[in-house]
Amino acid sequence: MTNEDPRAALMLDWLSNDLSLAIDRFEPASSDASFRRYFRIYSQGTTYIVMDAPPDKENLEAFIKVAKLLSVPGIHVPTIFQSNLTHGFLLLEDFGKVCYLDCLKPSNAERLYQYALDSLFQQQTLIAINNLEIPHYDRSLLIRELGIFEEWFTSRFLNTPIPEPLGTDVNEFLITSALEQPLTFVHRDYHSRNLMDLGDDKPGIIDFQDAVIGPITYDLVSLLKDCYISWPKAQIDLWRNGYFQRLLQQGTIDCSQAQFKRWFDLMGLQRHLKAIGIFARLHLRDGKSAYLNDIPRTINYVIETSIHYPELSEFAGFLNRQILPAFRRKT
Repeated sequence: MTNEDPRAALMLDWLSNDLSLAIDRFEPASSDASFRRYFRIYSQGTTYIVMDAPPDKENLEAFIKVAKLLSVPGIHVPTIFQSNLTHGFLLLEDFGKVCYLDCLKPSNAERLYQYALDSLFQQQTLIAINNLEIPHYDRSLLIRELGIFEEWFTSRFLNTPIPEPLGTDVNEFLITSALEQPLTFVHRDYHSRNLMDLGDDKPGIIDFQDAVIGPITYDLVSLLKDCYISWPKAQIDLWRNGYFQRLLQQGTIDCSQAQFKRWFDLMGLQRHLKAIGIFARLHLRDGKSAYLNDIPRTINYVIETSIHYPELSEFAGFLNRQILPAFRRKT
């Protein structure tokens, strides 16, 4: 493997010669939608994870910075044992092989989601955002993200561009809702693939390097309207309303439950449009076509939300009449 993989050879050289780690064996642990890869290292009865993040494509400093921010009570992120910023490697605590997506089922969902919601609550109430040196989820970032949907999904993948001014109107509607929300720490990918089941009441949190200061509903909707697993609307409502009451009692927010739901719904729509565009891009640009299987679930969230808001009725019609048939023909 190392003969065909120069970065794996470089990683093993760093571990063996620079860190004097006796390596019994190593294996791929996972990869994700970025250029990062992860390896599991077995060494004298202990396992570690090595993150391989090519420095010309990934930002290890951001991962290290956010890991320090998340090192507060009630939040469990992997310990960073060693770093090699020159070559783009981190030696990390191993959280095991079981993420939430692997083990979630109706019989344990209430318990596991409560753990995830507890950890999210800690992130949103214990991490002070004043003078926090991470990016803001500002208008320009929201515009760029929404552009991924039209560029990669409707235009490149389906050859069905969104007519104007419909696209601009939808984007402005979603951006306005996002920017009027209270600000908090945002993990930005807080969902079942990035939460590890550690066998206790604190999920292991990974893939947090893209964290920002942004809308308070972003991580909540990422978790409850997950692109990789779905739950009945009534259950989502219960989880969302319970979390709203916790934020209200804490004094973190000052709004009605109806307003919070509207923020939640529209933030989810923004995220899901972005995700659909990313799934199409992974297929077209990177050859990672398995992500196409997650589009039907995600676009269903988009349509369910759009039909409930009069401002989005024309967009819902466009999706139903043109985008869904085009997607079915394509797949």
